[in-house]
Amino acid sequence: MQKVITLNEFIIHQQSEFPEARGSFSCLLHHIGIAAKKVNREVNKAGLVDILGRVGCENIQGEEQQKLDVFANEAFMTELQASGECCGVASEENEDATIFNEGLCRNAKYIVCMDPLDGSSNIDVNVSVGTIFSIYRRKSPIGTPAILEDFLQKGSEMVAAGYIMYGSSTMLVYTVGRGVYGFTLDPSLGEFCLSHPDMKMSATGKIYSINEGNYEKFPVGIKQYIKYCQVKDEQTNRPYTSRYIGSLVADFHRNLLKGGVFMYPPTDSHPTGKLRLLYECNPMSFIAEQAGGQAFGQDGRILDIEPRSIHQRVPFYVGSYDMVAKVMEFLHKAE
Repeated sequence: MQKVITLNEFIIHQQSEFPEARGSFSCLLHHIGIAAKKVNREVNKAGLVDILGRVGCENIQGEEQQKLDVFANEAFMTELQASGECCGVASEENEDATIFNEGLCRNAKYIVCMDPLDGSSNIDVNVSVGTIFSIYRRKSPIGTPAILEDFLQKGSEMVAAGYIMYGSSTMLVYTVGRGVYGFTLDPSLGEFCLSHPDMKMSATGKIYSINEGNYEKFPVGIKQYIKYCQVKDEQTNRPYTSRYIGSLVADFHRNLLKGGVFMYPPTDSHPTGKLRLLYECNPMSFIAEQAGGQAFGQDGRILDIEPRSIHQRVPFYVGSYDMVAKVMEFLHKAE
């Protein structure tokens, strides 16, 4: 019988590979796992209690907040502060970064950027939603309040990234720069258990993910790539299949397992892109690269972009290495 490895056991084992480690990072990941279980519980019973629907106000993105958005944001904020290892959080739901400057948090080494509930507008139709997070070491001196520069770091400086997908099963996928590992929540144990060791994204696939309802607003290069995907060619295994869920976590997770490309180009209504760099594009790009894929924006590799603001938006192309390369080829030719 194969031994079950829980998330906490795996974290401790990875920590042993770093002699200088003191357990602070492991503690932070442990509390992220606890928050994920809290959100999973509420998502699973959303139709039975008064947690569906709108709050009645908008978040900083101009998007109407769902009740579960607020719950997820508060759950992760509470656990990150309780860990004592996080000195600040940048969340999609808050206009400014939240600084923890009391107790153990004053001497914490890490900051977290997160989208607490990606795809929450799909909750009431029972479509998979998720949480996305990235972890950085602070730049400001330990013992002082975190500052804006702690959050405005390039993705290449990330120490960890991950997402939790609340679907038919709940999965936590994360990387610390040594491969990508997936854990599935076992309801009978109440623990995340290693189910997908050393996840790899195939170099190519048959799926392209994009909101084709915006086709007329896309750049010429993206329109041409979509036509390329639809043309039959046995040599390149085309036509490809169009699959778009509208939840970044769900679309990315499918492509990670099956191979594919996800695209969110600039449009007339969002000329600089719609997805947020710090807590959507950067963490997904880190995971993709660690799994053998790649991710680009309008002007190059996503992880090399110097952030200008917490809620900065960028165009986003991520997925299987060869498919992303082909997208960029079409964009460059069109230019």
